Amino acid sequence: MAVLRLYRLIAFLAAPLLRFRLRQRAAMGKEDPSRIEERFGHASVQRPNGDLIWVHAASVGETNSILPLIDDLLTQYPNSHILLTTGTVTSAEIIAAHQNRQNKTCRRLIHQFAPLDRSAWVKRFLAHWRPQAALWVESEIWPNTILACAAKKIRPVMINGRMSPRSFKRWRRFSHTAKHLLGQFSLLTAQDEISATRLQKLGIENVVTPGNLKLDAPPLSVNPRHFEELQQALADRPVWLAASTHPGEEEQILEAHRMIAETIDSLVTLIVPRHPERGDAIADILRHGHASFAQRSKDETMQADNEIYLMDTLGEMGLAYRLADIAFIGGTLVPHGGQNPFEAAQLNCAILHGPHIVNFEILFDDLAARGAAAEVTDAATLATQVNALFNNRAAIDQMRASAKQYSATMGGVRQRMVDLLAPFMEGQNG
Repeated sequence: MAVLRLYRLIAFLAAPLLRFRLRQRAAMGKEDPSRIEERFGHASVQRPNGDLIWVHAASVGETNSILPLIDDLLTQYPNSHILLTTGTVTSAEIIAAHQNRQNKTCRRLIHQFAPLDRSAWVKRFLAHWRPQAALWVESEIWPNTILACAAKKIRPVMINGRMSPRSFKRWRRFSHTAKHLLGQFSLLTAQDEISATRLQKLGIENVVTPGNLKLDAPPLSVNPRHFEELQQALADRPVWLAASTHPGEEEQILEAHRMIAETIDSLVTLIVPRHPERGDAIADILRHGHASFAQRSKDETMQADNEIYLMDTLGEMGLAYRLADIAFIGGTLVPHGGQNPFEAAQLNCAILHGPHIVNFEILFDDLAARGAAAEVTDAATLATQVNALFNNRAAIDQMRASAKQYSATMGGVRQRMVDLLAPFMEGQNG
């Protein structure tokens, strides 16, 4: 497999470049400088005694989906320890907050940043942690890590696997390599039938579809005091939300806000960026657009003359969804592929989205089929749709009810996943 040999050679030679890039990312706030050595496989804490399961979740979405399942596993296997690795600072902060809330079980949950996919670093990581099993969330397929696990007789499980059209096209070009790497997995659980079919077309047989783990998470939490404070600050003003926005979308949101405000008095637009560290850059966009706004990360309270509230804080999406009846899902007006709309559905929002929905295409289609979601194409159509909903209370209520009803039918995935993972947790019940 020439492609795999070339990849391994490049990874071997790239060590200086990878170190330089990590230092760059640390300077930008995208890596934790105090824990940078974890990215080279150096553990920052001791390994606990006994069996240990390694779970890897790349970023925020994967982390939020796997934490409830980790809680289930730690509860069912009271003598187990779980090592959870991620690749972003934001996901680490989410895990720390979760550990504070779930203190009893999360004393057995350890977080580390994942080593980059270079053989020496992965081998160092595995030598320290010695996991009995590895559970990797969604589409994390790192060749050197897979092969290092195979050398240790560890065959990973893919959790909530997703195979996008782009990834499928790329892997089909190297089908022999794909079959070799994916064949190292002992089990692949796909989040939908389309992903399962694509995996099978790559020659993988041990694929099952227990459902989408992201659709069986509890509703996002909220601080009741903060919710009450903001409800009072917003009074009876009409509010809509742009959730999980990406670069290139905030300008369009501001443009849409201007159009809607022409006919909707006292309009408030909430903007919650996917990455809170972009808050100051978004604030600059709003200033340049002469918008009156308050920025939550600066402890600025919403005033009567503010038209936009920039919620650039971590872990408050549940608060934002509860404040608005209409939610636009970000990552869909730019070619990112979209963020998960299910959290909005759980919290009773009428859902709008742009055309770029490949990451959650089935979910968006299901919501649209039930009258819970509608597509827009740009700032103008977004403004038209929001305006129409504000002028038709019955339409908002119908979309919200349909979204909530759909979300209520999606339970049971976590228990099915716990059952499927039982063989890999053997020996951990003491």
